[in-house]
Amino acid sequence: MPRGRYRMGEADFARVVNQAIARIPAELRACLDNIVITVQDRPSADLLADLGLEPDEPLFGVYLGVPLTERSAMAPPLYPDTIHIFKEELEDWCVSREELLEEIEITVVHEIAHLFGFTDEYLAQLGYG
Repeated sequence: MPRGRYRMGEADFARVVNQAIARIPAELRACLDNIVITVQDRPSADLLADLGLEPDEPLFGVYLGVPLTERSAMAPPLYPDTIHIFKEELEDWCVSREELLEEIEITVVHEIAHLFGFTDEYLAQLGYG
């Protein structure tokens, strides 16, 4: 059940996502060269089902790919990994611009961290749960 409905224009939202990416340390950002980061309105029903989530369960973002810790130099991935940030899911959750800005940053960092092999449990310990 949504808590809020703070809305942000598409261009403004994309700018905030790009700012969050820019704040990632340069040595880590260098690993994002073959990562597609997109902003989508909402996750599809199929994606939610694939992740074992209920249709009404909020999903702010998702990393789809093979974490760097699991990759083989002998068999590189065929396709670029993808991070989807779900704009309307975040907006539905947040009640203010400040809260939305914070949640976007947390979501971007959280999903990029999955690229590096961090688990949800470890990210929660770091405050990105």
